[in-house]
Amino acid sequence: MNHTLRIIPLGGLGEIGKNMMALECGDDIVVVDCGVQFPSEDMLGVDLIIPDVSYMVERSDRVRGILITHGHEDHIGALPHILPQLDVPVFAPKLAHGLISVKLRENRATRGKAAEAIEPDVDYRFGANFSARWFRVCHSIPDAMGIAISTPLGPVIHTGDFKIDHTPVDGHTIDLTTLARFGDEGVLLLCSDSTYAEVPGYTPSEAILGDTLDRAIGEAPGRVMVATFASLISRVQQVIDAASRHGRKVAIVGRSMADNVNMAAEMGYLNIPAGTLVSLSEIRSHEPERTVLITTGSQGEPTSALVRIANQDHRDVSVVEGDTVVISATPIPGNELLVSRTIDNLLRQGARVLYDRIATVHVHGHASQEELKMMLSLTKPRYFVPVHGEYRHLMAHAKLAWDMGLAESGIFVLEDGDVLELSEEGGRVVESVPAGPILIDGPSARDMGSEVLRERRALARDGVVVIVVSVDAGTGLPAYPTKVLASGFMESEETSDLFPKLSGIIDDVINEKQELVDEPDRIRNLVREAASRFIQTEARRRPTIVPVFLEV
Repeated sequence: MNHTLRIIPLGGLGEIGKNMMALECGDDIVVVDCGVQFPSEDMLGVDLIIPDVSYMVERSDRVRGILITHGHEDHIGALPHILPQLDVPVFAPKLAHGLISVKLRENRATRGKAAEAIEPDVDYRFGANFSARWFRVCHSIPDAMGIAISTPLGPVIHTGDFKIDHTPVDGHTIDLTTLARFGDEGVLLLCSDSTYAEVPGYTPSEAILGDTLDRAIGEAPGRVMVATFASLISRVQQVIDAASRHGRKVAIVGRSMADNVNMAAEMGYLNIPAGTLVSLSEIRSHEPERTVLITTGSQGEPTSALVRIANQDHRDVSVVEGDTVVISATPIPGNELLVSRTIDNLLRQGARVLYDRIATVHVHGHASQEELKMMLSLTKPRYFVPVHGEYRHLMAHAKLAWDMGLAESGIFVLEDGDVLELSEEGGRVVESVPAGPILIDGPSARDMGSEVLRERRALARDGVVVIVVSVDAGTGLPAYPTKVLASGFMESEETSDLFPKLSGIIDDVINEKQELVDEPDRIRNLVREAASRFIQTEARRRPTIVPVFLEV
C-alpha cells in the first residue's frame, strides 16, 4: 500500500508561539501541542492569539488525540479555547497534565474535560497509522518531552522545545540514547526547535542561575521580588532554595503563579522546606530583609502582578526603597517595550532591578547551534523541517542541516498552513490550509480582518466624532442646530471654532436633501461623508464619524 503522510503546521512556524502541528495519514490525524501567542500592542483589547483549527474541526472524527510536549503556555495555553470546538483526548507528561488540569477547571466550557498523563518510553497507539513514544529532553520546565511518532513510512521525531543540559535543575537529562537508537534504525522526518538557531555555541545550563539567584537574594538589603513565567517551575525551585538558604520566607503573588506552585508542590515537582512558603498576608509580619516574593509579569503583561506593582496599582504590594526586583526571563519578541516600561517604573520608585541585559538572571531553554547540530547528527533524518521560530530562525536552522549534508531527500522551510506530503516517491508542498491567527477578545474569537479591531485601531489613532442631529418628527428637517461631540480627537480649545462650522455644514446638507427625508440611511451616509471631508481638510485628521439622529 502506497501511504502518504501529511505534515500540517497550524502555528509556530514563521512566528514565536501558538505552536501546533498536525500529522495526517490515511484516516488518522494526531496533533502535537496546542499553544497560545501573546498579542502585540497594536492588537487593542485582544487577550490571546490561538491557532485556526478549522481544518481539524472539519475532520474531527479522524483526530485521535492532541499530544503535548511540555507545560509552557505556547504549547498548552490554547486548549481551553480549542477543546470546546475539537472534542478529542489530550495526552501530556505529568507536570503538563497538572497544569492543563488547572486550566480546564478554570474555564467553564472545559470544566468537565480531562487530559491523560503519559509515561516516557511507553508506546501509545493512535488509530491504525500512528503510535507515539515520549522521550525526555531538557527545557526550562520539568517533564519536557520530545515525541517519536511511528508512521507507516517511518518514525517522525518532534523535539518540542529542547536544549542539551547536563546539569538540569530537575535532574533529568535529555535522552540521547533513544535519539541515537532511532537514528541508527532510520528517521523519516525530524521536526526540531529553531528558536535559537542563530546563536552560535551551546546554551548555558540552568545550574549557573543557582549561584546568581543565591547571590542576588543573599546580598539584597531588603525585600526581593522575583518575576518569572508562572509555568517555569524549575526557576521557582531555584528561588525557593536560595531563599531557604538565607533564612527568608517566600510568598506567591499572582493567581496563575499560586495555582501552578500549589499544583507542582502537590505533585512533587517542587520541594519546599517546611515553614518557607507563607501567605501574602503573613509575610507582612516579617522584616523586608527576610522576605522574597515570587510573581508573574516577566513579560510586562498589563494585568500581571509585577506590572500592577510597578504602576502602583496592586492591592497588596507596593515598592519601597531598598527593594530588589529580579526579572528572570528574556522578553518575547514584541514585548520588549512593555518590559522596558515596567523596569523604568520600578526604578522610579527606588527599586534595584536585575534583568537579562545587566545580570545573568535568566538562561533560555532552547538549543543553540552546536546542540542543534548534535540533534541532526544523532537522528540522521531523511527529511528535515525546522519548527518553532520566526522565518529567519527556520532558515538559519535549515542552513545548519544543509551545511552538514544531512536530510538529503529534502529540507523544507514551511510556514503555518503549508501542507507537506511525504511518500515513497519523495516529499513536496502540495497546498495551503487556513492557519491564520484567531484573536481571543474576552468571550469572542475574531480573525485578523475583524471590523471590530479595525474600528479600535481607528479610534486609537484619531478618536471619534459624534454628530447629533435633532430632526422634526413630522418634516424630517433639523429642529435644532446640530451638536458635535468628540472623544480622543483634539483638545476642546482646538475644536471651539471647528465644531460650530461643522454643525452649520451638516445642517446645510440635510436642508439641501429634503427629498431624502424617508431614506435615513442615505442621509446618515451623506452626513458622514460631509463631516469626514471637512475634518480632513480643516484638521488633517481621520476620526471615526458617528451620526446620531434624534426625532423631536
